Amino acid sequence: MTGATDENSSSDITGSGMLVRMLKLRMLNAIAPAYFYIATVVTIILHFFLFIPTIFQTSGVSLSPIVLLPTTIFLFLMVNALGNYSMTVWFPAESANENIIPVCSPDCPDRVDAHYLLNGRHFCKLCRKVIMKRDHHCFFTGNCIGNRNMRYFIMFSIYTSCTCLYSLVLGVAYLTVEYSISFENPLTFLTLLPLSTGYFFLGTISGLQFFLVLMLYVWLGIGLVSAGFCCQQVLLVARGQTWCQLQKGKLVESRGTWRSNLSDVFGSRWVLGLFLPVQTVEISPGNWQRYHEHKHD
Repeated sequence: MTGATDENSSSDITGSGMLVRMLKLRMLNAIAPAYFYIATVVTIILHFFLFIPTIFQTSGVSLSPIVLLPTTIFLFLMVNALGNYSMTVWFPAESANENIIPVCSPDCPDRVDAHYLLNGRHFCKLCRKVIMKRDHHCFFTGNCIGNRNMRYFIMFSIYTSCTCLYSLVLGVAYLTVEYSISFENPLTFLTLLPLSTGYFFLGTISGLQFFLVLMLYVWLGIGLVSAGFCCQQVLLVARGQTWCQLQKGKLVESRGTWRSNLSDVFGSRWVLGLFLPVQTVEISPGNWQRYHEHKHD
C-alpha cells in the first residue's frame, strides 16, 4: 500500500514538473519571436538614422556612391534574413494528412515537447502537429524545422549572422567617429560593457551611447549563435541526420552521398537560393515518407 502511494506521489511530481517545463517552453515560444522583431526594428533604425548618415556623410550630396554601397549591402542582408525567416514560417514541416493528436506513452523519451512516431515523424506538443523529419523546434520562428523548411532555416541563420556582424562593424565605426572610442587595443571590447555600465550609472555617458554598447554585444551574440547553428545544420544535412537523432545518439547510415543529401534539402536551384529567399525545392509529405523509407531503412 505504501509502495503504491509512493509511486503515485512520484508520478504526480513528474507530471507537475513536465507541466512547468512545458509552460516555460510555451512562454519562450512567445517571447523569442518578439525579441527577434524588436532587435530587427532597432537594427534598421540605427542603420538608417545613425550609422550610415554619420559614418558615410558627404557634404552637399545626398545619394553618393559612398552612401549607396553600405545601404545596398545592409538591405541585401536584411531582405534575405527576413525573407528566409518568412519562408521558414510559411512552409512548415507539418504533415497535412494527420490531424489526430496521438497520445504519448509514459516511457516515451521525448514526452516533454515532442515524441517520435514512425518513419521520421514526430508529434510536436508546441506546434500540436505531426512534423515530417523533425530536426528541432525553433523558438524564434515559433515552429518546427523539418523537411520542408530546413533550407530556409539554414539561409536564415547565414544571413542573420552576416547582418549582425555587419552591424557590429558599423556600430564600432560609429562609436569611434561619434564618441572617439578607440578599438585598437583588443582588450577594449572586453572591458567596454562593464566600464560603460559604470559610467552610465555615474552619469558620465549618455543613455544612447550605453544603448549602442549593449547592441554591440547583442549583435555579437546573435551573430555567433546563428553561425554556429548554420554550421551544425549543414553538417547534419550532409550526413543525412537530424538533431533529434543526434540527441538520442542514433547514427543514421545514409545510402546517399553528402552531395545528394544537400541536394535533397537545397534543391536543384540552390545557387538562386543563396542570393534570393525563393522556393528551390518542394517535397510533399507523402513523397517524403516513401523517400525516407527507401533511403534510410
